[in-house]
Formats: sequence, structure tokens, C-alpha cells
Amino acid sequence: MNILIAGGSGFLGSELANFFTDGEHAVKILTRNPNSKNDIKWDGKNEGPWTEEIERADVLINMAGKSVDCRYTDRNRSEILDSRIDSTSILNQAVSKASKKPFLWINSSSATTYIHSETTLMTEKEEVIGDDFSMNVCKKWEEEFFSKEIEDVRKVATRTSIVLGNEGGAFTKMKAITKLGLGGKQGNGNQKMSWIHINDFCRAIEFLINTNQLSGPVNITAPNPISNNQFMSHLRSSLNVPIGINQPKFLLEIGAFLLRTETELLLKSRNVYPEILINSGFEFNFKEAEKAFNDLIF
Repeated sequence: MNILIAGGSGFLGSELANFFTDGEHAVKILTRNPNSKNDIKWDGKNEGPWTEEIERADVLINMAGKSVDCRYTDRNRSEILDSRIDSTSILNQAVSKASKKPFLWINSSSATTYIHSETTLMTEKEEVIGDDFSMNVCKKWEEEFFSKEIEDVRKVATRTSIVLGNEGGAFTKMKAITKLGLGGKQGNGNQKMSWIHINDFCRAIEFLINTNQLSGPVNITAPNPISNNQFMSHLRSSLNVPIGINQPKFLLEIGAFLLRTETELLLKSRNVYPEILINSGFEFNFKEAEKAFNDLIF
């Protein structure tokens, strides 16, 4: 197949590109800063020569959007939202105009769309979506994506949890602080952590491509979320680090300010279950956090 990944120069986009290239598919990337022969320049909000790639694509995957690992200043809030809405909007426009359209468009979303929940599992059907900045970004993002029904184009919004991998993302930072002895529970440690191994993430995207009946929002996460306290304990064990200093909320607030990020990324309870994937027959290679950690840590 010909696979086009918009905003695919980051951690997840690069991993997907390698995964599909290894599977002998042809992959091209829409990026603001092209640096290889398979990179196509775009700005994420205006039409241009890049639209020709839509005609060649069997599958379109949109991962464009400013990282949420920043302080939620007014400017950053605007850029986080606009980068997602603008890229999705211009792709809706380009795909609608294309004479030959991709049969599948996968658009990123986030498990952050669900409310903070320590006891109730959030599924695609039994969902509770609240009202704050992060959840509203996800709502508006999906609303823009599904605002236009395009004939013969199947649309899937991937509500993805924390992706564990060694080439980027949150896991590399978690390993680093744990090795420094700071890998205790964060806050009260009761918040649930939904996660997925990078291998299962890539395989889940492949499964979506090959499973024609799937459309709409789909949770991309392992089936066993665990508490932050358990998560950090398993991580310490896998790294053979005996000590993990706990980090109460007030210390996290200070650290987040100094690191120019937000404590929400650590303290929000994401208790998400991949009901659609499970019911559709997807089999995870990594269902338990300990197995995922042991595979990634060597």
C-alpha cells in the first residue's frame, strides 16, 4: 500500500513509518521540515503541491499537532488547538477534492478525552467526556474530523493512551527520573495509567487498516490500566532501582513550572479500555505493564 502520514516526523510517526516500511509498504511524510526523499513539505493549514500525494495514498494517517508537553499559556493553548483543527480541516478539504481518495483516513485523538476516573473504565460506548481545556481540544478535534462525511473514505479517530517506547515520548523521561531515584508515586499514586507498548500501537494501526468494519472513535490502549503507584513500582523493579522517592503534588507543581510542562500529564487518571479492538479480535502482544517494561528495558 501507499501510506501517507501527516505530521509524521515525531516519535509515533517515525515508528509507524519504520513499521510499515519494514512491511514493504511505501510511506511518505507530510512535514514542515522535510529532510529526506520521502518527506513532503506542508504547513498544516493551506493547500499546496502536497495535495497531489492524497491522490496516491491508499491510507492517510494524520498525527499533526503541537505537543501538549508545555505550559498551558494562552499562546500554547491556542497553538495546541489550532494545529489540530487546521490540519484536520485542510485534509478534509483536500480529500474531498481528490479524484482518487484513500480508502481509510486515521486521525489522531487522545485518551485524554475522557474524564478523570479511578474506578470506572472508559470505553467507546460507556464514555464520559468532561469539560476542561484538554478534553475540549479532543472534542473539537474529533468534531472537525467527523464534520464531513466523504464517500468511500472510512474514518477512524484513534484515542491513544501513553505509548511506551525507547525512541521518544513519556517513557524515556520516566526511565530517566527512575534511574535518579525519583521513581516513586506521583501525587497520591491512585490515578490510573493507560498505556500501550509501541509494538502493539503500530500493530493496532495495521489492524485498523485491515479491518474494514471499524470506523469512528477507537481506543488504542492496552486492556489493563494500572495505578500510578503500581506503574512506578513495576518500572523500578524492571530497572533494578531499589529506591523511588515519592513526589507529592506540590513538588510536582514546582517541577512542572521549572520544566515548562503541566502536572495534568502525570496526575490525570486515564482509565481506558480498548473494547472495540478486543471485540474485533485484536490480540495484544503486551497486556501487562511488567512484560512491556521487560521488553523495552535491556
